[in-house]
Amino acid sequence: MTGSGVVLRLDAITKRFGSLVANDDVTLELHQGELLALLGENGAGKTTLMNILFGHYTADSGSVTAFGRLLPPGHPRAAIAAGIGMVHQHFALAGNLSVIENIIAGTERMFRWRSDQSKARAKLAEISDRFGLRVDPDARVGDLSVGERQRVEILKSLYRDARILILDEPTAVLTHQEAEKLYETLRAMAQKGLSLIFISHKLHEVLAAADRVTVLRGGKVVAERRAGDTSKDELAELMIGRRVARPVRDKREPGPVVMQATATSIVAGGTAKLSDISFELHAGETLGIIGVSGNGQATLGQLVCGLARPTSGRFELLGQAVVSPSPRRFVSAGIGRIPEDRNANGAVGEMSVWENAVLERIRSPRFSVAGLVRRAAGRTFAQTIIDRFDVRGGGPDTPIRLLSGGNMQKLILGRSLETTPRILIAAQPTRGLDEGAVAAVHEEILAARRAGAAVLLISEDLDEILELADRVQAIVKGRLSPSVPIGDADPRRLGLMMAGVWQEAA
Repeated sequence: MTGSGVVLRLDAITKRFGSLVANDDVTLELHQGELLALLGENGAGKTTLMNILFGHYTADSGSVTAFGRLLPPGHPRAAIAAGIGMVHQHFALAGNLSVIENIIAGTERMFRWRSDQSKARAKLAEISDRFGLRVDPDARVGDLSVGERQRVEILKSLYRDARILILDEPTAVLTHQEAEKLYETLRAMAQKGLSLIFISHKLHEVLAAADRVTVLRGGKVVAERRAGDTSKDELAELMIGRRVARPVRDKREPGPVVMQATATSIVAGGTAKLSDISFELHAGETLGIIGVSGNGQATLGQLVCGLARPTSGRFELLGQAVVSPSPRRFVSAGIGRIPEDRNANGAVGEMSVWENAVLERIRSPRFSVAGLVRRAAGRTFAQTIIDRFDVRGGGPDTPIRLLSGGNMQKLILGRSLETTPRILIAAQPTRGLDEGAVAAVHEEILAARRAGAAVLLISEDLDEILELADRVQAIVKGRLSPSVPIGDADPRRLGLMMAGVWQEAA
């Protein structure tokens, strides 16, 4: 419920990156006890605006006031001291430290003999139970799945007792049930006076959770709506500037098997990551793999991209048993990949857009001769991707870290599809994308399928699986369910399969 007092005001914020105007005279207010949703296309300026609020960026003009006090620009500690917490879309965690060490980092005095974790563990356990965000406090963060690391980011912010909480795509890697629980808790906290801003591309979440919606387009505020007075269609049109229609999958006869696993297992560190999995992937079809984050999707993605060797069983690529897998061989065989974690495995932040575009194929004659990189060819290739896939935020020479998460994802998708892959491995391909970008990515995946490519779609989004897949298998604790034709699947059956209830689901 929205309170009457203004606790936060961003006044006439403008921010430029070279010739790019990321925020253009943006003004917005947040009230006590309010849930404010911030919507916009990828690259519309949402994350930039929140980074200015939290002190990571300094605005070229404008001001930020919290609880009646002007915040000094460019000082995150001042924002934290003012009671502002932020959950980042891109993780800010130390992979070599444990969960509890990441959460308490920066909350204790530097000069002390040892860290007192007993109180921290008790507080973390209470927060974890309340939010339903369970994670092992002693687990090494680098060993966690993407979903588990997202939970740590949320817990780290909640641990600091913020009065204003900013969440950048907080449910991008959460299950539907986890997302519902999170928003249920946030609404309860808002009723007690907590004020929240969250960025989300999931319009049903926005309508269900927010009190008010602010829409950015091209760095400007173009609309404000009460959540109860708008609809998904109107919000999508306000974000994109036009009506959005999702593409439709046509029926096709699948071609020959191009990838196959038979009773394949992978054991690492004494733990079974995949257990006796079997699947067949045919040319011209999409096989969907659905599951809750942390159930073996990451290891499956490594297997099919040549990054992991089977411990037992048989794995075949294009009719040949894979004995010594390597990413280079898989790419040379015609595999394109969209990795689950675009930041850790999909791009190198300090390299330019064009360097990232050619990164996986830098040794091909198209991009190098006698060990010398053909920079002009690389820039031309990158510009082709930028134009075809509407990658916004800069040109071929822009450092890719300056792109929004969604535009980075579109570049990664484009570099695979521009090479006409025989097999496309798409792991969470639309995570963090807006409605228009989701529709565009889905159309590109369907076009690749129509052209004869085999698509392995690994997703936690039921709607995405139902829209794109021809067949679906659930992954639960490293095991794969039997294959189900998409015509025999519905959300209830898939939900049961994701819980490991395969016979009842059938």
